[in-house]
Amino acid sequence: MSYKVSLSPPLRAGTSPPQPCHKVCDVAFSPRLKGQTLLSRAGCAVLCGAHPPGDGVPALTAHLWPDGAGNHSGMERLLRKCRITNQLVRECMAECLGVYVLILFGCGSVAQVTTTEDKKGQYLSINLGFALGVTFGIFVSRGVSGAHLNPAVSLSLCALGRHPWMKLPFYVFSQVLGAFLAAATVGLQYYDAIQSYGRGELTTTGPTATAGIFATYPADYLSVWGGVVDQMIGTAALLLCVLALGDRGNSSVPDGLQPVLVGATVLVIGISMGSNSGYALNPARDFGPRLFTYIAGWGADVFKAGGGWWWVPIVAPCVGALLGTLIYELMIEVHHPLSPSELQPSCQEPTEGKTGLELEALE
Repeated sequence: MSYKVSLSPPLRAGTSPPQPCHKVCDVAFSPRLKGQTLLSRAGCAVLCGAHPPGDGVPALTAHLWPDGAGNHSGMERLLRKCRITNQLVRECMAECLGVYVLILFGCGSVAQVTTTEDKKGQYLSINLGFALGVTFGIFVSRGVSGAHLNPAVSLSLCALGRHPWMKLPFYVFSQVLGAFLAAATVGLQYYDAIQSYGRGELTTTGPTATAGIFATYPADYLSVWGGVVDQMIGTAALLLCVLALGDRGNSSVPDGLQPVLVGATVLVIGISMGSNSGYALNPARDFGPRLFTYIAGWGADVFKAGGGWWWVPIVAPCVGALLGTLIYELMIEVHHPLSPSELQPSCQEPTEGKTGLELEALE
């Protein structure tokens, strides 16, 4: 950052005091960070030798640091240096942290209920843990990435043309990473409780199984294809409700209320569709924690249990999300009356003979 300021020379005897400065100080700044401001008008007046109206003259040293940088603490200056400007990286970090919050509260509630043998929580506690985890995960990340928090949601938005396909693999990786890290946090926090409940063994099945704290597994009566149908229906219901909440032509839900209602959607799905296989509804929510249990000592059984169940919470939610999206679009959103701006005929010029660059400019 560079700047140059011309100060008036000292007053000689018999000369009149300097008049207020009405010209802009010659200050050259490098590109500003978000939230920074240029010198105030009062600061410019001080540097030019005039007194700002109604104020005393502050110390000149206060203006030696542009943008008030001298008033920032060391931590604030360090955080400014850590600022990332790349939009995709920021979005991926937001998705990672949002899913982390979701799984931290969701799997944390499962760990508490399981290791205390239902003495400090019941099945409803788990539903509330995941519902509130989704709510606060959305609040954490929605302003940066839109808070997908689910590869199936990202896939559906890409299919609708509301999200670039190029970003899909980056979002999915970030979501799985956030789920993995949250599962590791829960495993660390409940390590002693898990060891005590499992009598020193990390098992996937049986009366003291603890792998279900992190990933989903089917009930004993559920077939693999029954699980596929279960996950497709649950995720289709999730996307149908999420799209309805975001559809301005169908409802006028306040922005601040939408995350709460999405959490309520997860809650009602858990209450009504959770007994078959734990309502994963989210490939990242299931695969990230399952990968953690594989690495942390539960072993290959986490991929063999339930007749090779592990792929169902990955594939079926994606299919169900696309199905729910298609149902909502065909039955509700596509039939909304056109807005006045859409009804107006657009001004179109003949494109014959124009170059590619000219056609792009028209678009």
